[in-house]
Amino acid sequence: MKLETKKDFQKWMFQVLDPLKPLYSEGCARLHLGDSGVTYPEVSIEMEAFSRPLWALVPLWLGGGKGFEEIYRKGLENGTDPVHPEYWDGFGDYDQRFVEMAAIASGLIFTPEKLWEPLSEEGKKNLEKWLYGINEHIIPDCNWQFFMILVNVALKKLDCRYSEERLFSGLEKIESYYIGEGWYRDGGSSQKDYYISFALHYYGLLYAVAMEDEDPERCLNFKERAKVFARDFIYWFDENGSALPYGRSLSYRFGEAAFWSAYVFAGLEDIPAGVVKGILSRHLNWWLEQKIFDRDGVLTIGYGYPNLIMGERYNAPGSPYWGMKTLLCLGLPDDHPFWQTEAEELPKLESVKMLKQADMIMHRHGKDVIAYPAGVCERYGHGHVPEKYSKFAYSTRFGFSIAKSQIVLHENAPDSALAFVIDGDDYVFVRKYSDSYEVFPDRVVSSWHPFPGITVTSTVIPKEYGHLRIHEIHSQYDCTAYDCGFSVKKFTESYEQKAEENTASVSHKAQACRVSGEGPEAAGLVIEADPNTNVLYPNGSIPAVSYRIKKGETVRLETKVESFVF
Repeated sequence: MKLETKKDFQKWMFQVLDPLKPLYSEGCARLHLGDSGVTYPEVSIEMEAFSRPLWALVPLWLGGGKGFEEIYRKGLENGTDPVHPEYWDGFGDYDQRFVEMAAIASGLIFTPEKLWEPLSEEGKKNLEKWLYGINEHIIPDCNWQFFMILVNVALKKLDCRYSEERLFSGLEKIESYYIGEGWYRDGGSSQKDYYISFALHYYGLLYAVAMEDEDPERCLNFKERAKVFARDFIYWFDENGSALPYGRSLSYRFGEAAFWSAYVFAGLEDIPAGVVKGILSRHLNWWLEQKIFDRDGVLTIGYGYPNLIMGERYNAPGSPYWGMKTLLCLGLPDDHPFWQTEAEELPKLESVKMLKQADMIMHRHGKDVIAYPAGVCERYGHGHVPEKYSKFAYSTRFGFSIAKSQIVLHENAPDSALAFVIDGDDYVFVRKYSDSYEVFPDRVVSSWHPFPGITVTSTVIPKEYGHLRIHEIHSQYDCTAYDCGFSVKKFTESYEQKAEENTASVSHKAQACRVSGEGPEAAGLVIEADPNTNVLYPNGSIPAVSYRIKKGETVRLETKVESFVF
């Protein structure tokens, strides 16, 4: 799809949202999109699905567009009416509905003529009271603080009851998350993922636009930090429009680029509007080429295709519409330079770039974009944390794989990992997190233990051919270690796989990966990964080298991982 003018971007939005129109409830306050489970009740599931399209509709209205107004006027009126059958109910601590308040608050801040003024007087009172509920409960110490901040900003601007205390405390907590060089941490979490871009920076820039007159110093800080962050974050994007599949909440898909929409919306210009437009247009078009919709045109949980295996416990049927945040650019006026400029290619970027605050090295390897993270993540999280954060490499072209189980290699699908199988057992153990690590400009070094009694120090070095891994292992068990390359797409044109001596390879017309190793009893093999493990494509094979590790010995392994995109 051509994405140059505002009408082009609006057309993209309507292509995604129009299939929802016949699915709203009679009172328009609920949206039932599926029956898969999640950690919160049905009322929250359906309220979430109602709210998330607002991330695109509010900018649409702000920029002069039309559509869905009556649905959302009616939905807000009924959803906050305690006697209406579609009432969204009250709250508990850590309530999911607090998350969904943020899109409504954004609408009240930027388009009150659409979401506030058309309400009846009783409707306004009900909405005010319902939103204020966020101030009366505990919310997590993380990016959720911004939901409370935005709600209170909205209430304040409407001359409604709000909490100055909670507004200030939330802003102070956000300030405490800033770690320098443009990067935040998400509360107490050590992992650096898309929550830094599409949450902390995104909401900070919304605040910076909304509160520029009332809180100029803080707003300037939010903008300056975003400028610095952008210089790192641009490395996560591929010239073909895709972005790095890494971390949690990948079911938000095109939300990966939401930061860039907020960047231009806030008036930031360090990276030219044409470059930002190019990133957004290529990204949105890349996603339209993926199999992300069901037969009714509704977004699905998954990444490159529908896939519940990779989801988090908070992924409800309406959750993927969080990605609509990337349409914030629709709020720009018609005469804004963003709409006049042509989309540009990415600027020339360093082939190897250390992102110190992100605990990783980025490698632009031919047509591929690869990240080598240090394995820094929470020990327990929302689902599949080791696979989403602790592999040795993540690629825009090869993706990564999610384990179906920890039993047998093909179910574990340990691409880009060093997997251990202890003699006499079928369990597969990989790096869950690093016990210690250091990121250098040319390598990533980490120490970790896949299982008590097995210790590993791994060094990952970007090379012209791909990357080199050096492992020093000490084990109290006899075991086999499998050093695995990328998962390569199966059942495609010119597919071929080979394993001989200390080398294994998998290739087809568009991509290839070859792994070779030096170490005790090195032997090449190909792991036929279970279906629906790779996040980009439903079937993949993983070239690997196996090594024998003897009890009580310290061994050194060297594994060469070559990858090609044609």
